[in-house]
Amino acid sequence: MSWGRSIGARVFIAAMSLAAAFCFVFASLHWQSSDPLKFICYLIAALLASSLKVNLPGIEGTLSVNFLFTLLGILELSLPETLAIGLVSTLGQFYWRPVRKLKPVQLVFNFSQVTVSSAIAYGAFQLMAHYIVHGPRPLALLVAAVTHFGCNTAAMSTIIGLTEDKPIAKVWTEIYLWSFPYYMVGAAAAGLVHFLNSRIGWQASLLVLPPIYLMYRSYRLYLGKLETEKRHAEEVSSLHLRTIETLALAIEAKDQTTGEHLQRARVYAVELARELGLSADETEALQAASVLHDIGKLAVPEHIISKPGKLTPEEFEKMKIHPIVGAEILEQVNFPYPVVPIVRAHHEKWDGGGYPYGLSGEQIPIGARILAAVDCLDALASDRQYRKALPLDRAMACVAAESGKSFDPRVVEILGRRYIELEKLANNQPMQPPPKLSTDLKVERGLAPDAGFAASAEPRTVAPVSQKLNALVSSAQEHAQEIAELCSKGVAMRVADIASLLAVRLRILVPCDSLAVYSLQNGVLVPTLVSGDNFRLFSSLRIPLGEGLSGWVAQNCKAILNGNPSVEPGYLNDPQRYSTTRSALAVPLAGTRGVSAVLALYRAPQDAFTTDDLRVVEAIAAGLGVLIENAKPKASGTAAK
Repeated sequence: MSWGRSIGARVFIAAMSLAAAFCFVFASLHWQSSDPLKFICYLIAALLASSLKVNLPGIEGTLSVNFLFTLLGILELSLPETLAIGLVSTLGQFYWRPVRKLKPVQLVFNFSQVTVSSAIAYGAFQLMAHYIVHGPRPLALLVAAVTHFGCNTAAMSTIIGLTEDKPIAKVWTEIYLWSFPYYMVGAAAAGLVHFLNSRIGWQASLLVLPPIYLMYRSYRLYLGKLETEKRHAEEVSSLHLRTIETLALAIEAKDQTTGEHLQRARVYAVELARELGLSADETEALQAASVLHDIGKLAVPEHIISKPGKLTPEEFEKMKIHPIVGAEILEQVNFPYPVVPIVRAHHEKWDGGGYPYGLSGEQIPIGARILAAVDCLDALASDRQYRKALPLDRAMACVAAESGKSFDPRVVEILGRRYIELEKLANNQPMQPPPKLSTDLKVERGLAPDAGFAASAEPRTVAPVSQKLNALVSSAQEHAQEIAELCSKGVAMRVADIASLLAVRLRILVPCDSLAVYSLQNGVLVPTLVSGDNFRLFSSLRIPLGEGLSGWVAQNCKAILNGNPSVEPGYLNDPQRYSTTRSALAVPLAGTRGVSAVLALYRAPQDAFTTDDLRVVEAIAAGLGVLIENAKPKASGTAAK
């Protein structure tokens, strides 16, 4: 416990100390002892009993059976003597073979609460014995035992709750309630000793030592069982946590951009769950689902996951299976809390427009509603393959605009009120980097797969869909043939020469503001030719294979229509640079040994290129990759306005 960090804790400790001081002063002014030898024997027995202590579950504290002698003092001794027994036995409990060293403030509080609890229990006994039941009856002893238990455990629960920011009632229920039967057993033992004392003398109190030891042993056995069960539960929880981390690592291997996003989404989601009052199981489920909700992407082709542009309808159909596949994978884990429904529904929308089942409103599990909103917010505020990160305020505005449409209005309201606080909390969380997987390792052994190698696929041909498009495609093919014929006639052409011819022919067919040809050299795309607006910016790019828009096209040998140029590495790293280009059309130029170059066209408006433009560009680019592959290396990059 971090004692004294809370103002409420300080006030409570001060109040207990003042109450204890009042009890001490009152007891000192009214000191009396009818039988000093009896008092000394009880004091020694209480000190010995204080060594019989057990560790309390859930906190760094102990419980001793010395309370029995406090009850015996209430029955047979004066208030000052009872308080003295309580203080001496408490001192023995904390300093005889201590579990840990107490701070002074902790010792002061423990002395204070024992003194106040004993004084209140003594007063309750006197009240019952002399004014209600008119005699030292068992009922008075029962009231004293219950009062002592209530005051003692309530004080300890209060200080723990205030210092550790936990609900006081929950602390009392989880840590102290189980000890109530033992207080009752202690009261019965004290009553038995008192009965024997009244018949054969107070020396009979020595007979209480064996029952005390039996109580201690029963304490130890019971708490040992609790500790074993707790350890087993922690091992199961740890197993599930390791399972979660392992599955999350599998997602990392598929999509390297999600790791930090998943951890941040977890922090956001758990905090919203607490404010919405979700149960412990629901919160645990949400915490696991926050990390695992994209595990179904393992079944989605990698080129779709990493595509730095808009998905085609066919690609989106593939992407939509990942919530179902993810739920089916996690069903095999058999989580003890409902993770699967959250994962299955995390792409459902409040208005019913989501997938895979079109659930709406309260039909969507609350965990999925929370996850959908926080996942969207952090995704918008993070860099993605297809766009740069938005400022957090703007990202929150986008989420708020979807309140009542995509997201639960209640979740959005809380998120809008706390997103700045949650962002700071997420930033302060230690983000452990996942272990580096050997995804880039080249395995030298193995000459061929068991089934042999497949033959190279022929270039894809697409039938024209309209007379106008047919004419454009035919014209593009003619231009491509002209370039090929120039190369076949023995004209010495560099890569830059071929790129220049391609650019001149292409501008006639497809309007664009800028055009670039990036040739692949040692795993990096280097501008061979750049023309049009922002030519200095594009001519300065060096794009690693697989990164950005053109790098993705080169790696996957697939075209991108209306991608975002700003995702190219180094595109706008310099704050002095500025570009209004918002659409890109990029196609691979395939050679005999793979992609040899990438042809990219750029325009200022968003979604400026059409599928017809793509067909035309693919038609003129067909076969030119081989020419570029066989051409002389360029002497230097060409950039032209």
